[in-house]
Amino acid sequence: MIQSPCLSGMATTESLLVPVDTGNKQIKTPHHIFTAGLACHDSYPPFGKDVIQYKGKYYTLSDQRVPYMRDKTADERYFILSLFGIACELRDAGLDTEERVNVVLLLGLPPAHFGTQEERYRSYFHEYGQIDFRFNDQPVSLFISEVRVYPQTYAAIAPMISQLQGYSKALVVNIGGYTADILKISSGMLDLSVCDSLEYGTINFYNLAMKRINSTFDLLLDENDIDTVLRGGNSLLEEPVAMQITKMAREFVEDFFNRLREQGIDLKTYYTVFVGGGSILFRPLIESSDKLGRCTFVEEIKSNAIGYQRLYQLGL
Repeated sequence: MIQSPCLSGMATTESLLVPVDTGNKQIKTPHHIFTAGLACHDSYPPFGKDVIQYKGKYYTLSDQRVPYMRDKTADERYFILSLFGIACELRDAGLDTEERVNVVLLLGLPPAHFGTQEERYRSYFHEYGQIDFRFNDQPVSLFISEVRVYPQTYAAIAPMISQLQGYSKALVVNIGGYTADILKISSGMLDLSVCDSLEYGTINFYNLAMKRINSTFDLLLDENDIDTVLRGGNSLLEEPVAMQITKMAREFVEDFFNRLREQGIDLKTYYTVFVGGGSILFRPLIESSDKLGRCTFVEEIKSNAIGYQRLYQLGL
């Protein structure tokens, strides 16, 4: 947290650095994670852990995520979701939100979309400028003083980049909600000869699995049912259903590796770093694949948000 003098010289305006990873499935900050789902109400809702009142509407978080949006600037939903992340970080910092707080907002985009969307994404958030709203019925006044946008995936491994200097070529694989990003690192340096974002994330698998299970077993599953099976949790599903989900997940992972091979990427010749929630979800199936060489997993699901902060602190 930084304090900067006000124009009067008599008071101080507090500033806070807030990284927000606006994922298709989840929103992450360095200290918080929640589903990228939003419910809008005309009056103050009787239930809901956190409530934002903004422009005459009341918003709560929902487990029903927003449908995939390639362009998250198309409407205000991802702005409101980001506002929840900012408000939670402000609360954690213990700042007096009735007095204006300057926010330096750090965001990210998939590497393959970075060049075409970075300016629009930065402007989308920066143009809001002064924002006044209520969070859990407490007034919040903030000013977005600066917006930085970083490439996702690279940000996720920023804290460990020095560890990759000993490898002539490494591949970072970030399996997210709707995209799987791949990025090559050569001797610790970014190598854009391999940089792509494939529409091959966990949401794609959920849709495939739910349709197949419904067709085969006449069951209506949700994403949590599938997560519970793949994480080895206490599932209420019968064993044949659970086995079918696991079988499909294995095929999904193998198909992904085959797609990489079709693009000339043989994972046996790379040191592969897996990041993202999808990588963690599919980890046992990834590790058992015979198409993989040496690899490691970044278990911190908030690694992109933490990486944005690291890159900013490095002056990037």
